Amino acid sequence: MMKKLCLLLIGLSLPAMAADWPQFLGPTADGVSTETGLIDAFPKGGLKPLFAKRIGTGYAAPSIRDGKAVVFHRASKLYKVEEGDNFETVVKYVNAELAALKAKERLTVEDLQKSLKDTTRRVPRGYIPLPEAVAKHLDVEVIDCLEAKTGNLIWRHAYPTGYEDPYGYNNGPRCAPLITKDRIYTYGAEGVLLCLDFATGKQLWRRDTHKDFTVIPNFFGVGSTPVLEDGLLLTMVGGQPNSGMVAFDAKTGKTVWTSTGKQTWDGTAKTGWPGEPRMIWRGQEKMASYASPVLATVHGKRVAFCLMRQGLVALDPKTGKEYFKRWFRARVNESVNASNPVVIGDQVFCSTAYSGDGSFVLKIKKDLSGYTEVWSDHQRRVQADNPRLDEVLGLHWMTPIIHEGNLYAFSGRNEPDASFRCVEFTTGKLLWNQDEAWQKYGPPSNKYGRGSFIQADGKLIVLGETGKLGLFALNAKKPEELAAYQVPQLRYPCWAAPAIAAKRVYLRSEAYLVCYDFAKER
Repeated sequence: MMKKLCLLLIGLSLPAMAADWPQFLGPTADGVSTETGLIDAFPKGGLKPLFAKRIGTGYAAPSIRDGKAVVFHRASKLYKVEEGDNFETVVKYVNAELAALKAKERLTVEDLQKSLKDTTRRVPRGYIPLPEAVAKHLDVEVIDCLEAKTGNLIWRHAYPTGYEDPYGYNNGPRCAPLITKDRIYTYGAEGVLLCLDFATGKQLWRRDTHKDFTVIPNFFGVGSTPVLEDGLLLTMVGGQPNSGMVAFDAKTGKTVWTSTGKQTWDGTAKTGWPGEPRMIWRGQEKMASYASPVLATVHGKRVAFCLMRQGLVALDPKTGKEYFKRWFRARVNESVNASNPVVIGDQVFCSTAYSGDGSFVLKIKKDLSGYTEVWSDHQRRVQADNPRLDEVLGLHWMTPIIHEGNLYAFSGRNEPDASFRCVEFTTGKLLWNQDEAWQKYGPPSNKYGRGSFIQADGKLIVLGETGKLGLFALNAKKPEELAAYQVPQLRYPCWAAPAIAAKRVYLRSEAYLVCYDFAKER
């Protein structure tokens, strides 16, 4: 059954070569690669990158297709200082950005020193201001198309942005590019939904979703990567009152349908909250989350599983019709859902890292009208008569890997409570736990912290938020690390998911894109 399901999912995904990684979490949108012939260990002296390219800020994972890598980032008026930087390296990088943007001005060491000396405005820790003569060309969201083997620039498309993260995180885009045979789709931090020609970078259409819809801005900007289904771009817009999800015509950008919002949640019982009060919709609710819609075939029908801020909604991707919903929002206001749902057969798993709400698995009815709960951390606490029972999994922004009926995941909301765990999918039984807690303001750590995975060639390729790269065996009995390496260019926070294409692994931090060759032989 599991083998048939995997083949079905592969057949229904974006058409692409097996060695491509054209969208968030890969060709089947689950972090799984079919590539083989990959290395099982790292050289004693460490890995040597094919390239290590300085890029602008952001958390958007790279996407790769037809020998091209597409990176979505932000060129900013504020330069993020990295270890090893000096005046000369800053000037070299900024001038390369100006050249790519076709600006005539260039930065000099003297101009940079003067800007630092004369600035009177408050600058965030770890950043330095650039002189206005060059800064006027920056604060743009950038789509770079690169040669996948070398990192060399093929073309660049950029547009102005004024997004500023209210909580002090970087201001770059969060959503991964989506690449088809001839188009690229991106979704910026301010809600700019863009379609470009893959060959040239020419803009084909644009939607300013925060202008076209009544969107209540989310905590950290836009962060749910759109997905493509039968010519429709399913996008988590978060528009009031009932445009939480919007389907756009992928060719033209025109709105096809809108769904979810007040009609979904008004009067709904808040499952897991004390007393389970009913939701009273007031029209000021944030609706979008940071989880991407997940497409699957359940009981012979296509379903879009959308983990919104309020909870899980299952939709017909053709029409936006709601099949069922399940409230799943932490009681604390400053919270988000950011881990993608995982669907296996007729069961769906969801998780959050806030307020100890943990995870659940639902079994979906044959007519898609509802579900029965298989297990949940809420249910476990009720059965144990212990409201303080620790959640089995509390996933923040990573999406788990499923292998032979087990979930592999990094659990924890913040650095001090990070752990690497293996959990039985159908029961919620914790099979093993490896402590990955660390202090980001303390001494250097050899921990992964929280992280993200690729499953390939019978193992997990792991990128920790600390910049630590590892290989793990898929072992449900114990954590089995095969190799580990601290990538010199990568620093906390490495929150973008890794990618693999043609046996090359792509890793991203806030400041670097690094590519390694994982082939045993070339």
